[in-house]
Amino acid sequence: MDMSANNIETLFAQLGLHNSTEAIAQFAASHQLSKDVYINNAPFWNDGQRHFLQDALRQDSDWSEVVDQLNVLLHG
Repeated sequence: MDMSANNIETLFAQLGLHNSTEAIAQFAASHQLSKDVYINNAPFWNDGQRHFLQDALRQDSDWSEVVDQLNVLLHG
């Protein structure tokens, strides 16, 4: 069983993205979404990333809270 903490850094790593504080801030600043675009429908995700986000939210998995945090960052 994976007991590591799910946080924004580990989410970025899971998505195959750079996960330093600076990289996360830069990603959020350059990938802002309009209020009518749901996070998993954002055009910049690849298929694997999109499916991971969809599954996390649909299944209310351990990742869903941190995906919600990412959603807030991208709709800032």
